[in-house]
Amino acid sequence: MRRRLAAAVALLVGLATIVLGVVVAVNQFPRGLGLLACVVIAAVAAWYGVLRRGTAHVVGLTVAGLALAGALAFLIAGGGILAILVVAAGLLATLAALRASFASHVDLPSAPAPQRAVLFYNPRSGGGKAERFAVAEQARSRGIEPIELKGGEDLEVLVRRAVESGADGLAMAGGDGSQAIVAAIAAEFSLPYACVPAGTRNHFALDLGVDRDDVVGALDAFVDGGERLVDLAEVNGRVFVNNVSLGLYAEAVQRTGYRAAKIRTILDTVPDVLGTGGSEFDMRWAGPGGDEHSGGAAVLVSNNKYRLGRAVGSGTRPRIDDGLLGITVMGAPSGGGEGGRSLQRPWREWSATSFEVDSDRPLPAGVDGEALVLDAPLRFRIRPGVLRVRIAHQHPGSSPSARAPEGLRAGLVELVRIALGRESASSPRRKP
Repeated sequence: MRRRLAAAVALLVGLATIVLGVVVAVNQFPRGLGLLACVVIAAVAAWYGVLRRGTAHVVGLTVAGLALAGALAFLIAGGGILAILVVAAGLLATLAALRASFASHVDLPSAPAPQRAVLFYNPRSGGGKAERFAVAEQARSRGIEPIELKGGEDLEVLVRRAVESGADGLAMAGGDGSQAIVAAIAAEFSLPYACVPAGTRNHFALDLGVDRDDVVGALDAFVDGGERLVDLAEVNGRVFVNNVSLGLYAEAVQRTGYRAAKIRTILDTVPDVLGTGGSEFDMRWAGPGGDEHSGGAAVLVSNNKYRLGRAVGSGTRPRIDDGLLGITVMGAPSGGGEGGRSLQRPWREWSATSFEVDSDRPLPAGVDGEALVLDAPLRFRIRPGVLRVRIAHQHPGSSPSARAPEGLRAGLVELVRIALGRESASSPRRKP
């Protein structure tokens, strides 16, 4: 009933917001054209300034600021600020209702609890979440042996030592880099694995269907949990659970001060990567048709494909068991497109079981958020269905975008079905 109500709200509020937006646009004519022109000028000037340093940098950002001030002036002069705020509120309410409508709780097959499960935890990860939620004590109360990762210790050595001592279930409370190490060993020995979201962002937990706000409850995966098989990916033999980034972000994370000022460091990196004489063309790769290309502002290779640029579930992976890498190239790479023409699309994504990036130098890379430098060529491959993941029954069990349809038409049709209580047969089964 809650999902049906959310779907009805999304449909009704969304329609009312569209109608109000059209009315505001008509009433604001021709001021609306001036507003649009100021927004466009601001975007172009900001991009120009970000790509450059010195005087050009200052001029570009100054023009962008003046254009935004002009846009605000058009709003004030038109006297329609209240109506515009109502439209903005309607859009936010519609988006929230959409997310609630497409939320799901998958009923995973139950699996027997391990006899000797071990939890590894990093007390420093996520600002000290493991200690704040008393993860070690909570694990002991569930019959799970906690092992603390202390400064200077090698996590892989600790995990292998536990397996040699008879551990038959492995869990990790920490960031995604640590999750990848434990998951790789669990897959190697075909042991059940549980992800405890005690890191900073916990992207892997989100896409697995673990409730990131329920750190302690994630431990129930080894008490009364369900099991699903998911993929792992690797680059040059190193396992990653989320993605490997090359280019802009990878260059930024290498720099001193990134952790303290991430946005400022990324902006300071843009001119070096995308500006004149930048390192944009230091990567060579083949597109989905086999044509050779070079460059790109950034290359993202992920363990299954991300949903990008969508209102619902953007930045998450609908599936993590599809058996394919997700490959996204941002920027305008050069090379042999069809008919020998250069590839001009600023954003391109596809899926493949393997992928290779070559370069004349070692490439900075962000591997699950960790700054590394990898020797070229970088060889990526997917490892389908190798990880036995345990998830607590009270957690969703699937990604936030798992049931969100692709495309506006499909989304509207599914919303109507949910509102009427007639969900499509392909929708995931949900616990009552």
